[in-house]
Amino acid sequence: MGNNKSVIVVGGGIVGLSTAYYLHKAGHVVTVLDKSDITSGASFVNAGYLTPSHIVSLASPGMITQGLKYMFNSSSPFYMKPRLDLDFFRWTLDFKRASTKAKVEKAMPVIRDINLLSRELYEDIQASGDLGIFNIGDQGLLMVYQTNKAFEHEMEVVEKGAELGLVGKHLSKEELKRIEPNVDFNAEGAILWECDRHTTPPLIMKRMVEYLESVGVAIKKNEEVIDVSVEEGRISEVKTPHQTYRADEVVFAAGSWTSELSKKLNLKLPLQAGKGYRINMEETTNITMPAILMEKKIAVTPMEGFTRFAGTMEFSGINHTIRKERVEAIAKGVEDYYRGLQIPESAKNNAKCGLRPVSPDGLPYIGKPKNLDNLTIATGHAMMGWSLGPATGKLVTEIISGNKTSMDISSFDPQRKF
Repeated sequence: MGNNKSVIVVGGGIVGLSTAYYLHKAGHVVTVLDKSDITSGASFVNAGYLTPSHIVSLASPGMITQGLKYMFNSSSPFYMKPRLDLDFFRWTLDFKRASTKAKVEKAMPVIRDINLLSRELYEDIQASGDLGIFNIGDQGLLMVYQTNKAFEHEMEVVEKGAELGLVGKHLSKEELKRIEPNVDFNAEGAILWECDRHTTPPLIMKRMVEYLESVGVAIKKNEEVIDVSVEEGRISEVKTPHQTYRADEVVFAAGSWTSELSKKLNLKLPLQAGKGYRINMEETTNITMPAILMEKKIAVTPMEGFTRFAGTMEFSGINHTIRKERVEAIAKGVEDYYRGLQIPESAKNNAKCGLRPVSPDGLPYIGKPKNLDNLTIATGHAMMGWSLGPATGKLVTEIISGNKTSMDISSFDPQRKF
């Protein structure tokens, strides 16, 4: 193969590792640089969903108004911490511009396509045996509601989904009981999306690192990129405190940190860190179905060895401060929907958080910026990073290999206008 390239992937989350996975399969020589030891972060604390049903982007009309309403309540599901920060201010304006009905509608088929592509790729990875045996739960996802308002909201999504070939089925209280017999729901009913899947992220991440190392991908942990040099429109060097790296191609897949990296290249990449939390409960919960508790915006996932409760979207900059009141709000929300379920203090004390990279329109950035020949950007997946990891890795590999991409990526242009 004449087009083998050396590639540096900055970022060892699901997007970076999936990129390394497909680049290696395509015959490229790959080095992954990550500033952590790859045992924590958004790829480890998410709900593990593969969600074609989540066709409505985060930037939906009314979200900013809701955010402003929530702004002073730090235990609300969607929290924007008031702060003097020019990037955040600009991002908020872009978010507002992106939050039109027309733009959200236009994004729906694109979100569906990349999700379905990624779901198929997860199944391929599972079938390949590269990562050993792991489970992809295919019972679908329940959107559980307590109020008529939430029910009507999800039924609108069901209508839109039907136009895109995605089926959402309404379940009455009785039908919900039949599908989840050992759980006492405090709810009026649910919508079941059979197209969705669920996984156990910490397991897959650990196996992915082991697999990549076993096939000769260099994974450099605790290597933070501190500088990037450019010569004649190409990145010539990537520097960490320990070493200087050179490669034919560079991929920025550093999640919420990608905008900071981009600034070193005078690239504007509007991105904000949306902090999410998770509580793992190892005690038996009898929960067998993944569910989103709609009014509280909490995700519930039965994983291999524990049940995970995840939620909240907190815009407070890049930090890993765990706000106790937000952990408490998740626990209370869960206990409100599942009668008799009690989340132990130990599980709450062991809560973790991760930072999702959120673009103003909720669509990822996947592609090459105009003025740098050998840089590809892969970030900005908002709530869907886990879901879209493999698809993004595949698309980046196609871009770098000079092949036709598996889907049209014009909507993911890193320099698009909002």
